[in-house]
Amino acid sequence: MNLRRPNANEATRTTNRSRDVSPMSGICTRCIDGCTGNCEVFKATFRGRELIYPGPFGEITAGGDKDYPVDYSHLNIQGYALGARGLPEGIEGNPDTATFPSVNTETDYGWDIKVKMKVPIFTGALGSTEIARKNWEHFAIGAAISGVTLVCGENVCGIDPKLVRDKNGKVISAPDMDRRIETYRRYHQGYGEILVQMNVEDTRLGVAEYVHKKHGLETIELKWGQGAKCIGGEIKVNSLDRALELQKRGYIVTPDPSSQINQAAFKDGAIKEFERHSRLGFVDEEGFFDEVARLRKIGFKRITLKTGAYSLRELAMAIKWGSRAKIDLLTIDGASGGTGMSPWRMMEEWGIPSLYLHAAAADFCQKLADRGERVPDIAFAGAFSSEDGVFKALAMGSPFCKAVCMGRALMIPGMVGKNIANWLKEGKLPNTVSQFGSTPEEIFVNYEDVKNLVGAKEMANIPLGAVGIYSYSEKIRVGLQQLMAGARCFSVPAITRRELMSLTDECSKITGIPYLMDAYRDEAMEILNR
Repeated sequence: MNLRRPNANEATRTTNRSRDVSPMSGICTRCIDGCTGNCEVFKATFRGRELIYPGPFGEITAGGDKDYPVDYSHLNIQGYALGARGLPEGIEGNPDTATFPSVNTETDYGWDIKVKMKVPIFTGALGSTEIARKNWEHFAIGAAISGVTLVCGENVCGIDPKLVRDKNGKVISAPDMDRRIETYRRYHQGYGEILVQMNVEDTRLGVAEYVHKKHGLETIELKWGQGAKCIGGEIKVNSLDRALELQKRGYIVTPDPSSQINQAAFKDGAIKEFERHSRLGFVDEEGFFDEVARLRKIGFKRITLKTGAYSLRELAMAIKWGSRAKIDLLTIDGASGGTGMSPWRMMEEWGIPSLYLHAAAADFCQKLADRGERVPDIAFAGAFSSEDGVFKALAMGSPFCKAVCMGRALMIPGMVGKNIANWLKEGKLPNTVSQFGSTPEEIFVNYEDVKNLVGAKEMANIPLGAVGIYSYSEKIRVGLQQLMAGARCFSVPAITRRELMSLTDECSKITGIPYLMDAYRDEAMEILNR
């Protein structure tokens, strides 16, 4: 396992002075009186609670770097020299028909009314964080033209400076939410959808009623949690007035902006930011069914649920209750998550890691299916960024897993594309980019594909971050085609758990995927003994 130093990390902008560090505490073995820093204990001495979070807020995304005993890298993908499963009906597999470009990467999800996607990936919840807000056009248009679903996360209405509420505290105007939905829909290509996520505050604000009545949104997502943290969503604000406004709207804001002591500290410059927190959700079976029924009565065609890296008890609750409520998609997000505003030590040390959680989910789903109970469509999330991870997740959760939810991996291309546009304007292209050209047409390999998709006239309105996300999605799609072809799976439903092998006995014990020296051994012995 890699050396981890709990008292210093790039995410918190801290380092150890000493070459040697105590493994448990992360404190230098020789801590000198007079050291000028910069470990977390040193920095927390004068910045206190600020050291709980990665930073600077609004400028970064951060992901946990704990090296777990077993993860998806402990699985390998099987390759075969014969067969072709998943080809269109009536087409026989041969070297001319079973080519990797003919692999169909489309998937769908939904209990009755399905949503199709061109690639079996979709975005994580892009909600009230500053990263999501200021990059929304890049993210939304990129997802729309790529033909994948976009999840608009929690608290978007609640933090909107221009939010208008009625006398009962319900939202009647939320311009930022309007912008987010309309941007995606403007470039929607018939694949994927935009759905909105709700937490406790969103429910109290009447967000579901607003997005359905004004925008006719068809899908709403309930949220129990995520893989990055087990507390409510957070952001930071650097204005006292803004902090007081959010507190009046019902949010938990810390340090308390109404406190005269904290107001004095803010005036002095000691407190530079306030944190806005959402409340912890409390779930029970009857309440869950009642909420699903309420949302259906509002008019939503699909109800989805996002849950995090909680205990196996909560995992079973999500799967069983989701089955009984006939939800359309259950996204299961394992630790350690990636986000720009979660407590750093929580990201590192909390929750069931992705492979373990997904293996348990596959086992639980199969148990219900064996009893004749229909299982809702499943999506796995938690540190995926490449086509091999997508393939492994689909295979691990087969036949229940329909897609992979990607957080930072689908955000980064949007930010990179945006920055390339800025560098072009400034004439400051770094060599990493300029080696490929000096115009968007030269730099982006899929520029002409996007232009053909939206039209030459409309291309002027497409931000380069969106082109970046399209290019990244195409890389996932083509890479997935190659892996699927090698495993002789020519459509997503053709992928099974047999396409995986465990590299260690421990991985096999956790996942139920055979150790590689045992996988297909019976078939091998049968051939040898003929």
